[in-house]
Amino acid sequence: MKRILFTVALCLVASASFGQKKAVKEAQSIAKETNANYDEARTLIKGAMENPETKDMAETWYAAGFIEDQQFSNERTKQILGQQPDETVMYTALFNELPYFLKSYELDQQPNEKGKIKPKFTKKIKDILSSNHVYYINGGAYYFDQRDYQKAYDFFQQYLQIADLPMFEGERTAERDSNFMTVQFYAAVAATQLNNSELAIAALERAKTTDFRANDVYQYLCYEYEQAKDTVNLEKTLKEGMQKFPEEKYYLLSLINTYIYSNRNQEAIEYLNTAIASEPNNAQLYDVMGRVYETGLKDNANAEKYFAKALEMDPENADILSNLGRIYYNQAVQKQAEANGISDQAKYQEELAKAKEMFSKALPYFEKAHQINPEARDVMTALRGIYYNLNMGDKFEAIEAEMNM
Repeated sequence: MKRILFTVALCLVASASFGQKKAVKEAQSIAKETNANYDEARTLIKGAMENPETKDMAETWYAAGFIEDQQFSNERTKQILGQQPDETVMYTALFNELPYFLKSYELDQQPNEKGKIKPKFTKKIKDILSSNHVYYINGGAYYFDQRDYQKAYDFFQQYLQIADLPMFEGERTAERDSNFMTVQFYAAVAATQLNNSELAIAALERAKTTDFRANDVYQYLCYEYEQAKDTVNLEKTLKEGMQKFPEEKYYLLSLINTYIYSNRNQEAIEYLNTAIASEPNNAQLYDVMGRVYETGLKDNANAEKYFAKALEMDPENADILSNLGRIYYNQAVQKQAEANGISDQAKYQEELAKAKEMFSKALPYFEKAHQINPEARDVMTALRGIYYNLNMGDKFEAIEAEMNM
């Protein structure tokens, strides 16, 4: 009796295994139907992917990918015929198929019971992925336009992943063509929108290996290193950018700012002197040099000299006018503070006169800066202080009214 029951049990196990293998075939058949019920096909294949007898079969995972590809192809056909596809359904199916095909490919490379590798699905997988490769760009663009940057990034990543697959080595799909470089760039751009500096930096470092919009890539990368407070790599990238794009001022000025903020003023001056030697008529460089002397080294004499030189080259620049005016204004305030600490009336008046002289010297620069850029609040604030200290009541009231508008 026990022997008979054992035999029946074996038959049941075999029947269950056969049932799951049949489900794999049936799932594919359903997916091929004209009005395919893809959810039903997915339910069938899900059971096979979980069943111990079929979960390690390359065909099981191929069938799972095939179902997704059939739904993708169905929606894509509508698009080709000028009909409106369901783009979310189309691109979701496309996105879902890759991991299934990769798992099938992995199992398809395993040796059989005789120790030989005889793949049955590899060619089909390669054909499908190669045919669909370009549509991963479309999927990324679709989600990028919707500002779903995570999905856009994931799609672009799948495009790059397919190109890097060993199965395509030496084939057209793996070429680093213009599409590949474009996708690398937009994958990196999408990553910068995800508030994940580590992810963005990795994507940008990869993108900078090509020349596609390299200047933009380097500037994005500098920003991400700055956000991550990685000053070592920020400085390194800025220097690389300077060498690669010598005409782009962003790198030099950013490097100088980095030196200024880290109190490495002599290094900032060294780079500025090199830049001025190559561009002696660049007003911006003299202006920056003035700010290094003013804020970093507290050297008003040199700051005044460089601001004056910058203004000589660019006399209608409101920022440079304000910078030079500020040198005199701050000296006036300092003289005024010193005068207020003097008890001797004669000496007090003497120092106060020096302060007013500096206020007067600052006045024309701030007035011209205000004329050029009437919205600048810092300029209006300085003018209010000057008018007050020079007893210019009418102008003081006018600037007060302007500031309160």
